[in-house]
Amino acid sequence: MPGLILAAPGSGSGKTTVTLGLLRALRDRGIAVRGAKSGPDYIDPRFHEAASGVPCPNLDAWAMPPEMIASLAAGPGLLLVEGAMGLFDGAPPDGRGAVADLARMLSLPVVLVVDAARMAQSVAPLVAGFAGFDPEVRVAGVILNRVGSARHEVMLRAACPLPVLGAVPRDPALALPSRHLGLVQAAEHPGIEAFLVGAARLMTAHLDLDSIVDIAAPLAAATRRPVAPPAQSLAVARDAAFAFAYPHLLDGWHAAGAEIRTFSPLADESAPGADLVYLPGGYPELHAGRLAGNARFLRSLQGRAVHGECGGYMVMGDGLVDAAGARHAMAGLLRLETSFAARRLHLGYRRLRGEHGAFAGSWAGHEFHYAAVLRAEGTPLWAVEDAEGNALPPDGLCAGQATGGFAHLIAPLDPGRGPA
Repeated sequence: MPGLILAAPGSGSGKTTVTLGLLRALRDRGIAVRGAKSGPDYIDPRFHEAASGVPCPNLDAWAMPPEMIASLAAGPGLLLVEGAMGLFDGAPPDGRGAVADLARMLSLPVVLVVDAARMAQSVAPLVAGFAGFDPEVRVAGVILNRVGSARHEVMLRAACPLPVLGAVPRDPALALPSRHLGLVQAAEHPGIEAFLVGAARLMTAHLDLDSIVDIAAPLAAATRRPVAPPAQSLAVARDAAFAFAYPHLLDGWHAAGAEIRTFSPLADESAPGADLVYLPGGYPELHAGRLAGNARFLRSLQGRAVHGECGGYMVMGDGLVDAAGARHAMAGLLRLETSFAARRLHLGYRRLRGEHGAFAGSWAGHEFHYAAVLRAEGTPLWAVEDAEGNALPPDGLCAGQATGGFAHLIAPLDPGRGPA
């Protein structure tokens, strides 16, 4: 069970394209390979799965305890962990939860993906600085990305103080379309297979695949402990509007004995009979008109125990205003009106504490949305702190058996010790 981490000096270095191409290239060689993504990312893991054919977990060094991270990282084949942001970038105030924390926890080497498009000899102090910054984080090699020419590559290789595992030329064709929360979901990408084939071909031609595999270090075996489910049976919304459910939670609940049945609100399917209906986040604002007209789905939520996260929470409200300013009636389970007409970013890790509903207790979570709250009336669901321990306004609402909030839950939290 070997593994390594693909990290970068900062965001936008091309880690995702390199990782996807490498996953597919190694799979095409017959190597058992799987991906993981650091941090609270819903988008990149689904691209990893398309590239490797294997489920991709999130490994979150801020929100998850070390034993959960070790158990999610364990498994057959070579593990490639794609970092988020820069190698040492984490939550305020001290960078906790950075990719470097994963490297320490799992004792994995780091391959640094450097965007070399606008540098030559300056790659030397950059790489040397990252390699020497923390003796517990071993930067074992460098992938030079967006190299302009053969001459450019020669200069970069001559200057680089660490082994160069490949030099990838600029290729505008390998650009993934963006959406306000990140990349378009893999299932919606019409050219995903052609993209992966092209990325794999590029990495095969320009990376030393054998050396990359040789750098990987053994992962310690770990026993996966089931996560206590919020109910014995769950009806989980799953389609393009409700795609942001963490697999480690669903899999953990199932492993603990919970029955999980999925359904599609966009197809106007009724929520199946279950102790709890779970509406994950996603992009309901892009499908608000269609959801508003799906009476079978909306009726099936009435009188039920329902929990919604972010997008699911907004669908539980009275109305949702889309980016064009049109209001759409939603399920009416909560006295909530939200709007995307005037967007404002809400972002960051959250410590959550609540007494109501199926998720009562303390949780580590994450918030990332652009919705504005026009009206929220009723009992708040969560008392909230940010990553620095500062009190924030309460999040969410609860009314009878209906609960929901903007925060995405990641892992149960012992409030006495905070996230590991």
